[in-house]
Amino acid sequence: MNSRSRDFRGNKAALFDGIEEGGIRASASYSHEIDEHDNEMALEGLQDRVILLKRLSGDINEEVDSHNRMLDRMGNDMDVSRGILSGTMDRFKMVFETKSSRRMFTLVASFVVVFLVIYYITR
Repeated sequence: MNSRSRDFRGNKAALFDGIEEGGIRASASYSHEIDEHDNEMALEGLQDRVILLKRLSGDINEEVDSHNRMLDRMGNDMDVSRGILSGTMDRFKMVFETKSSRRMFTLVASFVVVFLVIYYITR
């Protein structure tokens, strides 16, 4: 995790190298004036960085949109599953409420017998 943090700081430093809060940093060989050529070079560097950041933000936006669509589909599928399961549970409740205890015992016993028969056949 530490190297990731360092990489991020390194990338950030590379992206904004040569830029200070007050503007473009003048090297020691120049006096306090920066000639027009250096300004143009710095401007081109900034334009390249802005284009890169714009492209990255567009890619991030597309990724977020695709994940949101996927999450919406998953949410809809979960709602459908919840509806199906609640309907099934309602039917089970209705069956358990309307059947007598003797019929319920017969039903459970027959399920156990069928399970055991299938178990011994597949063994």
